Amino acid sequence: MLSSQNDDSSGSIEKGQIQMIQSPVAKEIVLDYGGDMTLPPPPVLTPEEERALWQKVDMRIMPIVTIMYLCSFLDRGNIGNAKLQGLTSELNLTGDKYNLALTMFFIPYCLCECPANLVLKKLRPSKWLPGITLVWGIFMTLMGLVKSFPQLVGLRVLLGVTEAGLFPGVVYFLSLWYPRHMLQFRVGILYGGASLAGAFSGLLAFGISFMSGTAGLLGWSWIFILEGIATVIVGVIAFFTLVDFPATASFLTPEERAYIIWRKKYDNSSVGEEEHFELRHIWAAFTDWQVWLHSMVYMSIITPLYGISLFLPSIINGLGFDTGISQLLTIPPYIFATIVLMIFAVWSDAKRVRSPFIFAGLVMCLVGFILNISAVAIGVRYFGTFLVVTGSYAVFPGVVAWPANNLSGHYKRGVGIAINICMGNFGGAIASNIYRSQDAPRYILGHGIELMFTGIGFIAVPTTVLLYRRINATRDLAQLQAKAQGITHSPEELRRLGDRAPDFRYML
Repeated sequence: MLSSQNDDSSGSIEKGQIQMIQSPVAKEIVLDYGGDMTLPPPPVLTPEEERALWQKVDMRIMPIVTIMYLCSFLDRGNIGNAKLQGLTSELNLTGDKYNLALTMFFIPYCLCECPANLVLKKLRPSKWLPGITLVWGIFMTLMGLVKSFPQLVGLRVLLGVTEAGLFPGVVYFLSLWYPRHMLQFRVGILYGGASLAGAFSGLLAFGISFMSGTAGLLGWSWIFILEGIATVIVGVIAFFTLVDFPATASFLTPEERAYIIWRKKYDNSSVGEEEHFELRHIWAAFTDWQVWLHSMVYMSIITPLYGISLFLPSIINGLGFDTGISQLLTIPPYIFATIVLMIFAVWSDAKRVRSPFIFAGLVMCLVGFILNISAVAIGVRYFGTFLVVTGSYAVFPGVVAWPANNLSGHYKRGVGIAINICMGNFGGAIASNIYRSQDAPRYILGHGIELMFTGIGFIAVPTTVLLYRRINATRDLAQLQAKAQGITHSPEELRRLGDRAPDFRYML
């Protein structure tokens, strides 16, 4: 049973239970979220009631966004499977044409991510996210009908433009619903869809290959067509199932909406976050050191991730297996990566730390690429692909959740997340060009460059942790001194400072 607290005592959170919540605070936060002023004050919940409420939210939000992102990753990466089913020979993709087709996806994808996140809150998630899913599904379907290299490149560009808004948009969307120590598990569920997409991609490609010749189209065409149609269907379903923000969520009772708004708003500090838009929020994101350092961390993981996802069928094929077996052998590494991903996500949220798990992923990538670049047995090199896939996929949710946890203020966080993902995803453009056909089957150049990016992570992650520790310690000391001297800050001033506020502590 949800019960409201109507007195004016100050609020506090202890092990998930709210002891007291002010009525004036409830009215303020409802205003900030653009909700209905008739919402009641946030209720007092037991830990069991709170857990049931978050499960209710999970069941409504997570399935559809996870399926949408599964489609996204499937559609951008299935070209690697199509390559083995006759794409390069029928379109005469000689030399570096195939790599160029991959690259032309990432350039618009990176450039459009930041503007897309600014559009998201204006057009509402329930319209924007399903809309772009529907449009890129159409482009994906048309890709199965291309007859030339320029047509393929043109559709890859359009695919990059339309897919750009999904991942940063969904991460920003989730950050509006969930407290920061609960975020990585949800991003983990989301990105579990990506790792499962890698497994499904190989399995679907194997099954669809038997349609080669149907209606005069080869297997690669049917891969694009059928998977594109599936994305269109998901986009249509999302229009009817995806919700917007907590204040307008009709599947929740007014008391539940009030609780979630209060719980999220006062997660990072005792006075909440700024919600209204000002140009300084964008400037604050662009000039924040942590956004750019996190971009380096992101790039150190995303470059190996895209390298292995786009070229894993070719890498395994280079081990000496035929096309069909190569498609099937891509499945086990992704299944294993999904299991480790969920373990890391739950563990990281429970411990409320991100960096140790990211560092563990970098170690796995390092060992995996060393095994693949070495002249060792085929089985050992195949085991190395397990380590690379797991090291990059399993820690990626933490790479995304970490800056989202440490940027305060809705618009600054939204822009910061988009900048982080935008800059990091240039690693995808790089990964598209380092596994060259002339380097098969060992791909020494590609694996070597991936090792370099992994090395960047071994520098960026400890540097970020040391800076966070130093700032947190400085703020601890400053707060003690301010308390001793009787210095206080108004709630408005603290909200304006965001993650620079003296009571804000960075998550490690």
